[in-house]
Amino acid sequence: MKKFSKDYLKNITKLQKQGIPKGIYSICSANQLVLQACMRSVREDGDPLLIEATCNQVNQYGGYMGMTPLQFREYVHHLADGVGLPDEYIILGGDHLGPNVWQNEPSASAMAKASQLVTDYVTYGFTKIHLDASMSCSDDPANQPLNKKISAERAALLCEAAEKAKGVINQLVYYVIGTEVPTPGGEVEKQDKLNMTKVGDAKETISEIRHAFIRHHLEDAWERVIAVVVQPGVEFGDSSIFLYDRNNAKELSKFIEPYEHFIYEAHSTDYQPRQNLKELVEDHFAVLKVGPALTFAMREALFALSFVEEELIHVPEERSNLREKLETEMLANPEHWKKHYHGSAFEQQLARKYSLSDRSRYYWSKPILQEAISTLFKNLENQPAPLSLIDQFLPNQSQKIKIGELPNSPRFLVEDKIREVVNDYLYACG
Repeated sequence: MKKFSKDYLKNITKLQKQGIPKGIYSICSANQLVLQACMRSVREDGDPLLIEATCNQVNQYGGYMGMTPLQFREYVHHLADGVGLPDEYIILGGDHLGPNVWQNEPSASAMAKASQLVTDYVTYGFTKIHLDASMSCSDDPANQPLNKKISAERAALLCEAAEKAKGVINQLVYYVIGTEVPTPGGEVEKQDKLNMTKVGDAKETISEIRHAFIRHHLEDAWERVIAVVVQPGVEFGDSSIFLYDRNNAKELSKFIEPYEHFIYEAHSTDYQPRQNLKELVEDHFAVLKVGPALTFAMREALFALSFVEEELIHVPEERSNLREKLETEMLANPEHWKKHYHGSAFEQQLARKYSLSDRSRYYWSKPILQEAISTLFKNLENQPAPLSLIDQFLPNQSQKIKIGELPNSPRFLVEDKIREVVNDYLYACG
């Protein structure tokens, strides 16, 4: 495996400023099968793997994953050990770190908790930190965006906490600033047009945060701000995708070029065709965040294998019944999808299975579904499917089995389906 500099993230910016379209994709998923597939890809590709956790997913109180930053780091490194990937090939990042989780509290208590959040992330080895204090707290003016000076001041306070933690552990920490507008969450179904970040807004964000950093004597940290989050015109909902249009983004792309150490970070790049992803990187949107597209591909593969299983295993009680168990679990615990899926009962049922927003990703770690996956894999290991049946449901993987590139193993079939998405990002990132 090739070696890389510990300043890998900074070097991407340097290459971009030299006109070399280098990028990095960021995995926004904690799913075990997804992470293992991406880790195996790194063993072949050699570039480091950037894995990020969000503030509501992983925090000092456990988040919805039930993991603290330390526990998440240990979980990721445990998976890496299992596939033989050295720890130095993993970069951990924190996404939208700020008061978002506590925005129903007054700003003082919300920011105190956010500062502890950032401190914990840095203390336990997360070296890419997205500072996002753009959301209002309960004592901020209601029904209007948070004032950018206030948001910048809070971002600087979070950076102060991160720098103190950095000083204790003596490691490089790089920062990302800004936030995408509009906030993602599937609302694009109601829109005909997606609002791209205006150059004036991006300029104001950079200027306000820079001045706040200077006021707090964070000039050294400012030199380690490597990216600005903007909305380049990409998003997705249940059944719609806004594709990147480089002509529309031309002014925004040109704007960042004079800034010596800044590139853009693009969120919600899931489901973009590989050529669109490549154009994003070429246009300086060099950090590409992806999450639901990976678990969507995993779900596709698991569903496909469950259909294969039904053809091979004649006794229903011996099958995994994976699709039925997923539906049962989502109906019993609707908190992760109820606010996002609308329409008739049939439309909601269809969305639970096939929505591009893939709210089913919150359920695969449940014991009943882990058991179903285990049964599915065991059944298809004990009774390998004939190629003709695999070809019916996973034709790309069938071709790889025929030429000896892929074993006829259910786990590797699922991983290969996930890696189809990864390969698009590798192509785009150079």
